[in-house]
Amino acid sequence: MDVERTDRDGTAARADAPRATGSVRPYGDTPDDGMVQVSFTLPLPHGPLAEGAALRLARRMGIERPLLVHGKPVGGDRFSFFVVYGPVAHAVDLDEVVVAERDYPLLSVKEVDAAVRERLGRRLVVVGACVGTDAHTVGIDAILNIKGFAGEKGLEAYQEMRVVNLGAQVPVGDLVRRARAEGADAVLVSQAVTQRDAHLTNVRELSAELRVEFAERERPLLVVGGPRFDPASAAALGADRIFGRGTTPGDVASYLAHALPRTAQAPAALAESSA
Repeated sequence: MDVERTDRDGTAARADAPRATGSVRPYGDTPDDGMVQVSFTLPLPHGPLAEGAALRLARRMGIERPLLVHGKPVGGDRFSFFVVYGPVAHAVDLDEVVVAERDYPLLSVKEVDAAVRERLGRRLVVVGACVGTDAHTVGIDAILNIKGFAGEKGLEAYQEMRVVNLGAQVPVGDLVRRARAEGADAVLVSQAVTQRDAHLTNVRELSAELRVEFAERERPLLVVGGPRFDPASAAALGADRIFGRGTTPGDVASYLAHALPRTAQAPAALAESSA
């Protein structure tokens, strides 16, 4: 029987084999040797003290017999950058690993359009932006713009979607007001700036403002993407779905088509529910 397996952050693919079990350790020179390579910066001038601190830190991290393979001063003489190599003492129990698996099928463009027509009875309105100080529009453009990403056209290419791309550095309040004005069914946010967890703060703020602006029944889907998000943290951040690295327009479009029954109903369905 086919089962789900994760093949990209926040998505999963069909597989004929069951999920692996047991414990695993990193692979370096030979199987199960636990070898890893880590890099970090210390706020110390480069020299014997900084190198000793780097090796001690590596041991505290669980790296046994660490080797200092690279070290150099950075930021003038105030900081030191190190690369350390060695075996870790830890293993990972695969039965304890929790991932956000895809619980919906991947659809073609025609299948997504058909699903929107059937379930919504009008075009699906998508409003997207990079919020806060984030100016990195590559991610949101890859999903929304017609040129798309990885050989897939963006959501603008779907006949049953109307896409509004607000671009970069959009204040959260402006995005919420625009979503209301456009009658958005989904709000898509891409975040690449992660200093001081700005991406998490922005998503929490956006989720809270959407709840205030919209009644629960009419609140648009909040879909978030970015390389530093944990797809399993959607509920904690107040988002409906989080996509990570490698996400394509088809992933997002298929999710929107899947989630439609939870956010909107065709006029006939609304009439029946109010009768």
